Amino acid sequence: MKSGEKVLLAHGGGGRLTEELIEEVFIPAFSNDTLNQLGDSARLPHAPPDYSIALTTDSYVVQPPFFPGGDIGRLAVCGTVNDLAMVGAQPKFLTCGMILEEGFTMDDLKRVVASMAEAAEQAGVNLVAGDTKVVPHGSADKIFINTSGVGWIPKGRTPDVKKIQAGDAIIISGTIGDHGTVVMATRENLGIHVELKSDTAPLNGLVEALFDGGVEVHAMRDPTRGGLAQTLCEMAKASGLHIDLKEDALPVRSEVTAIADILGLDILQIANEGKLVAFVPKRDAEKALRICQAQPLGCDAAIIGRVSDTGDSMVALQTRFGGNRIVEQPMGELLPRIC
Repeated sequence: MKSGEKVLLAHGGGGRLTEELIEEVFIPAFSNDTLNQLGDSARLPHAPPDYSIALTTDSYVVQPPFFPGGDIGRLAVCGTVNDLAMVGAQPKFLTCGMILEEGFTMDDLKRVVASMAEAAEQAGVNLVAGDTKVVPHGSADKIFINTSGVGWIPKGRTPDVKKIQAGDAIIISGTIGDHGTVVMATRENLGIHVELKSDTAPLNGLVEALFDGGVEVHAMRDPTRGGLAQTLCEMAKASGLHIDLKEDALPVRSEVTAIADILGLDILQIANEGKLVAFVPKRDAEKALRICQAQPLGCDAAIIGRVSDTGDSMVALQTRFGGNRIVEQPMGELLPRIC
């Protein structure tokens, strides 16, 4: 594929051009023994003894497809890996379906594919099957990606929202609101010049460190769309327990605070793509925090709240001024097409 070349409808037609696209763009980036069989289905090894299988799928339509700190390809790999990691799984295999708009440049496609390959290597997963469709110009927005993921869950790992208990500490693995703020500023061309990047990253290494360190993890989630507010409201409702947060304990970059203030946004509702929330027993809280802070993706981790049994399933925030407010579940996305 020459520089400057564009995606044609024929690239999705299943003929010679499709074959060239696979051989010249996808195989060089994702090559592994399973994928290189090029069968109609990937033949995966069985999960090892004492493991169970986790499966997830998601679609990515972020606009713009490229943003500081990431792109739609990295987002697709990391988002799928993280969904597996949040149930305690060790991600192993991914599939990828691409919907390409006619006229999308081959250079940008190669950039997305290279980013996906880099993220997959970072996460320790193989992309083993895929599909490509091309739609007429104007029928899509450059590129959409669907990914599915398979992982092994070691015996004894059963994080679940139903395991949350009164007294649990709540840990966030780093600063909140980075991804949504970056995408918003880039899309709307706000002219705000700050050194801020998306936090898009695979979290499975951080999760493994927690389990290897002997932390009893009751539940985990990655607060993506709807941010920390959506995630914690869902977990409070599902567990039937009350969550208390401390505003002073929330790790937030000053740039995110400034942009949120300018736009009148609630930082708790802004999307993240490289953070996890973990509920752990009080006795394990400091150990879990030290483990997180020793990892590159957890250096800004903090204990942000506690769980209590007050008879309601609400989330309350103690403000830095000493007052309290109820954290509401967002009515919808602050910004569509964030992931």
